[in-house]
This record gives sequence, C-alpha cells and structure tokens, in this order.
Amino acid sequence: MGDEKNLKRDDQGRWRIDFRCKGRRIIRVVGPSKREAEAEIVRLKGEILRDPYGFGKKAPEVLFDDHAKEFLELYSKQNKRSWSRDETSLDHLKEFFKGKYLSEITAEQIEKYKAKRRADLVPTRNKKKSKNPEGPRIVSPSTINRELTCLKTCLNRAVDWEKLGRNPAARVKKFREPNAKERILTIIETDRLLAEASEDLRPVLVVALNTGMRKSEILSLRWKDVDFIKGFIHVADSKSGRSRDIPMNGLVFETLHALDRSREFVFENPETKARVLDVKTAFKGACRRAGISDLRFHDLRHTALSWLAKYVSLVTVMKIAGHSSIQMTMRYCHDIEGDMQRGVQKLGEVFEKSGKKPERVEIRVPVTISKTAH
Repeated sequence: MGDEKNLKRDDQGRWRIDFRCKGRRIIRVVGPSKREAEAEIVRLKGEILRDPYGFGKKAPEVLFDDHAKEFLELYSKQNKRSWSRDETSLDHLKEFFKGKYLSEITAEQIEKYKAKRRADLVPTRNKKKSKNPEGPRIVSPSTINRELTCLKTCLNRAVDWEKLGRNPAARVKKFREPNAKERILTIIETDRLLAEASEDLRPVLVVALNTGMRKSEILSLRWKDVDFIKGFIHVADSKSGRSRDIPMNGLVFETLHALDRSREFVFENPETKARVLDVKTAFKGACRRAGISDLRFHDLRHTALSWLAKYVSLVTVMKIAGHSSIQMTMRYCHDIEGDMQRGVQKLGEVFEKSGKKPERVEIRVPVTISKTAH
C-alpha cells in the first residue's frame, strides 16, 4: 500500500503508525497485525479529510488524575524501564493539577508549576540524622526538568488517544542545568579504592572499572550471562534496549571465577536470596577510607571508558559501552593525566625527527609616523 513508509514495527512486534495529514501528525501503536495498522491509517486520514479543522469531534472531558494513572499503566510500565521515575514525577504533577480536566491545563499553569517546584524543599527522611548543616535543599533544576519531560509525554499520549486537542506543554522551556562534573580516577586512587573496599564490594568495583558497565547492569548480572569458555559477559537488559557482549580481561575472569556460582545472580544477598539492589553505603565507606571525595559510582564508568579511549578507537569504546552514537561516547571520554599535553608534545617530536621544523615567520608591523612628530 502507499502507506508503507508510515508503518514501523517496534521491538515487541507491534505496528506503529506515524504520518501527517492536513498539518496534523498522528502517532499511534496499533497492534501485531500489519493489515489492521494499514486500515487504521486509512480510517484516520478519512476522518481528518472529512473534518480538516477538527470541529466535528470534541475531545472528552478527562481529569488529569485519571489520565495520569492510565498513562502510567498503559504507556510507562509497558514501554519504559525507568517507569518508576515517571511514577514519582506524576505524584508531584497530580498534587498540583488535582481536580483539573486536561482541557483546563494551560502553558501558563505549567509555568506556575515550575515556579512552585523551584521554591519547594527536598524533604528530609530523618531530620535528627540529617548531615546537611545548611538545612533542607531546594529541588534541583534537573529534577523539575524530568517532571516536565514526563508531563509533556503524558499530554502527548492524551493527544494521541484523542483526549486532548493539543499539548499545552509543547513550548514550555526547561530550566538550564549546570554541567555535571565527571570525576576520573587516577591509577593510584583506583588502587586505594580497591584496597579499602569490602570483600563483597571489591568484585563489583573490579567489573565496573574493567568493563565500563553501568551499575544496574552489574547488579542485575546473572551467571547464565557470564561465558567463561568464550570469555565474555552478555548484557541482555541495557539502558539502550540493545544487548551486547563485553570481553573479560584476566582480572575480571579471575575475580568472577572465584565467586559462588550456585546461585542465579552474580551479586546476590545470601540472606534474602535476591540480587543486591544497591551498594551505596559500602561504596561511600570505601571512598571515605581511601580518602577519595566527590566520587559517584557512575564515575567508574567514565573512568573505564576514558582509559579505553587511550588504546582503542571510539567505535570500539561505543560498542563496549553500549552507546547508540559516537557523540554519546565522546561525552564519557576525558583527558587523563595530561594526555592532551603529551599528545601535542608527540607532534613536536615527529617534526624534530623528520627534520622539517616549521619555518619561523617574521612579522613586520608598519609604523605610522605622526605629522606632529619632531
């Protein structure tokens, strides 16, 4: 059919339609039948052509609370690994837009939501044990931006599901976020960190620093995905949705080979028989004992990928990291211990060995003599 280019199949085998007609863009997931998807395109185009200005059909009045619940269940939980983040964002959004119909939400009200959240304070779980001498922190711009992204996506689905005529959040701007400071460990710092890590934490750090894997990928790793014969780790459930195989070096091989392989997960809690959910407390303790400050676990990924970039191409780093583009990989690769300085120094050595030193250019500046000079 002529609508072939408007069809695309997703990872779950469902047909997704995406087309424009009379200035309107329609995006919708239909189902596993391609014929039904083609028929849906024809039907929707017919409706638009019969009613080009959208006056014939009025969107139903739907409360934001009800749509948010449906959005979470039908869209976020079905399509996003990070749906719990949407759930948290929607809790704040529902508190502000409670009792309002979708048609009542305006761009001005969304700006008021931004201002209100900018003045909010982050609640302290235990005020008596709070270690922040300056008191409660304000909500960060990045947190509010995630909530705005969630709101835009939520309202886009309302438009797609014919509950709303247009998205009032489409042109609402996000806050400017400060660039995050990446902390790249030196070899000496790495040795100190591993030396001060607990027996349970050390294998996690070894894998992180020698593979560049994300924390979630490491902690959810199963023994069935570790191939000691071929020497690689299979990452099946990655952030990008793509699986990849990461070769093991000798240190990773020996470290994992020494662990108990009678359980399902590589890093498993022996008491609960479930995988380890986080290593935040143990990691902070190891950093404190090693005298290393301002280090996040994610910085271990930055460190590993930056080291890799010294020895292999960016394409190889991209494949190991599981990135979808070189641009993303470049964000993770940083100058280590003066690599840039040594790089330009090497260029100078090349010129000296070749005997072709750049010629010195003499620049003469014309002198203007004033007529009044004597």
